[in-house]
Order: sequence, then structure tokens, then C-alpha cells
Amino acid sequence: MTARMGIAVLTFIVLSLPLLTVGCQRPVEEPHYNRPLPPGEFGLRRVTDTARMPDLTPVSEQLSDRQFREALDHSLRWYRIPSTPQHFPLGPITHEHAHASAYALKQLGDLSPGDARRALRDEFDVWESVGYDHNGTVFYTGYYSPIFRASRERTSTYNYPLYTRPDDLVADPATGEVKGRQTSTGVVTYPTRAEIEERQLLDGHELVYLSSALDAYLIHVNGSAQLRLADGGTMYVGYAGNNGHEYVSIGALLVKDGHIPEHRLSLPAIREHFRRHPDDLQRYTRRNDRFVFFGEYAGDTWPAGSLGVKVTPMRTLATDKSIFPRGAVVFVETTIPSSQGGTRPFRQLMVDQDTGGAIRAAGRGDIYLGVGEQAGLIAGRQAAEGRLFYLLLKPDRVQHWHDQLRQGDPASVRSVD
Repeated sequence: MTARMGIAVLTFIVLSLPLLTVGCQRPVEEPHYNRPLPPGEFGLRRVTDTARMPDLTPVSEQLSDRQFREALDHSLRWYRIPSTPQHFPLGPITHEHAHASAYALKQLGDLSPGDARRALRDEFDVWESVGYDHNGTVFYTGYYSPIFRASRERTSTYNYPLYTRPDDLVADPATGEVKGRQTSTGVVTYPTRAEIEERQLLDGHELVYLSSALDAYLIHVNGSAQLRLADGGTMYVGYAGNNGHEYVSIGALLVKDGHIPEHRLSLPAIREHFRRHPDDLQRYTRRNDRFVFFGEYAGDTWPAGSLGVKVTPMRTLATDKSIFPRGAVVFVETTIPSSQGGTRPFRQLMVDQDTGGAIRAAGRGDIYLGVGEQAGLIAGRQAAEGRLFYLLLKPDRVQHWHDQLRQGDPASVRSVD
């Protein structure tokens, strides 16, 4: 979600509801998709049981897809950055392993689907997310990049700002994890959204102004936006940091408080609630302690994910980067909303290039669905379980493909030599 940090669209359903009791039956626990891994446990396991192996036919057919190859090229460029090895190893996965795997898959895209399928079987291991339940179940939401009207100057119409990253924000340079706020006596916890707004702590850091407080908040949730300016220009904004607090979904809060039935929860329903009850908006948004900071981006680099590379509709996935390897190729099995109002199977080769405030566990994934209103309508309805697989070279093939990478593009391996 930037580099934009793909933050989930409101996380529209309640990911962790309380226990439900029916008559005298034992309580039934709803899925806890954000359940953390036990200390020291790796979020991926190599698939050795043929019954759990996904059908690789869609993978072999999609390796040559233009949009997938463009997305993969973004990851390959990211692996070339000298600082990227600091994010590895992740479990048994090294930077060299992840980089060589992405490179090898790019080459397999030049083969026929049949030859690619055989090469996948011979050259690659399939790793599966353990999911929230240790049975591989992953819950998928969707996110998108909205389009709103805005102004670089505050006016009577445009009065709700987005803010740039403050100088006093301290984050780990390697992981991006927020440590807090720098003060004269040391680093302290950064103020919450309510504290920032009530105390006007970011005065002087205004980047651009929106005409609606809810629109400004939705950009916080999605992490990026295309803004059509009052002077006729276009501005692209993206994620530049956050205050380090946990994300709370106002959609989930509205369901919990009985304002919107869970089965009717959507972005239009949320907008309608706050249109009818405008005094509720600030009260609910301030229950989400997370506050996001923004920067302006060039149109050809926007929207960018947490890796700092451009995200690709239907080909970029957001996951928890403390668990899963950055830039790796993944295969997603789930369903997504169809244009007819139902759902359709989604078996898609994607690239793990983003993360988000609500994407914080082995049981969560967020699919980037594109720019604008139509993408937003799909993202607002995306809520489905599925499985998540990573395609990584067999250990005894890593050196071979690393050597091929070195020969094909020596500059691309400088960071790992």
C-alpha cells in the first residue's frame, strides 16, 4: 500500500467476531483470520502431500501473461536494490533463493504451457501458507486506488487535508517498523489518530485537501489515490508511513454496534450511514488509532506498493511482510465478485509486492483490483477464503539459476555477491 502500503479496503467483514451461542449448544468460534503465528513458527510449509498440491496448469498458462510479466519485472528490479538483502533470510528463504526463483519463472514464461508445467514440476517446490487455522485457510479481501477531487490549497470546499510524513517519526530503516516519535528525551509512542487531530500535531504538513472527511479517511485506508485537482491538473498520492498503531476497521465497528447488518456491509452502505448520521463519522474514525502519511508520486510510478514498485491490477498481492518473502511469485486460489453480482473462481498467478494495516497474519491476503469506481465496487465486495502458494526453486537448483542470472544480467546480482 508509497511507496503505497496496500491497506485493505475497510476490511469489510468482522475478522474476529466474539463467540456465538445458540440455545444450549457449545459456543461456536468464528474464524480468527488475524490469529498470529506461535513464536518461532514459519508461515510457509513445503507441500509434500500430493492431495494438497494445487493444479499447476493455470500457473503454466499464465507465466506468459503480459500483465504478470510486467508485475514480475517490478519485483526483479526490486531485488537488484543493494538494500534488499536486509529483508532476508525469512525462515529458510534467502535473498538469493527468492531472486533466483523469480528470475527462473520469468524464463519459464518463454516456454510452451506444457514445457513450463514440466519445468515447474522438475525445478520448483510449492510452499503453502499455514493459514489462520494451520490447515492452509487464507481470507482474501481486496483493495484499490480511488479517484477523488481535491485542491492543493485549502478553500471553503476543500478543507480536509492529507499530511506528509513528519520529521519526528522514527522507523527501523531495514523493516520499516515504526518505533515511535523522537523527542528531546528519547523515542516515545507516536500519538494516536485522535491525539494527532485533537492537538493539531501535523499543522504545517498539509499535502493536499479533500472536500469530504470520509474521502480523506478512505485514502488513509487504501493508502493511495488519484486526485483530480480543482485547477484542472492531476495529482497522485501514495503511502509514506504511519504512526505505528494497529488498524481498526470502521466497517467492522459499524457491524458490531448494530448500525449495518453484516451481510449488507459495503462501501455504499458505510457512506449512506454517515450521510444520515454525520456526527458519527469522527467518533468512528477516531476509534482507528492508525494514521497514515502521504507523499506525491509521478504518474508513471503510481500506484506503488510497500516495496516501492508499481502495483499491477489482479497481479499484485499484499501480505504480511514479517511472514512472507517480498517480491516472490504466488499462486492464489479463492473467489472474487463477478460483474453479475455473484462470485467466480479466482486461480491467479500473482506477485507478493505489498502489505497493509489489516494484513497482519498468515491467514490474510489482499488482492489489488485497480483504479477507480469499478475496482472499488469489486474491492468492497471481496471477502472469501482460499489458499495461498509460493513458487520457490528447489534448493539444489538455486545456484544454477543464480549463475544464469549472473550471466544474463551481471548488474542484477551485485547486491547478493
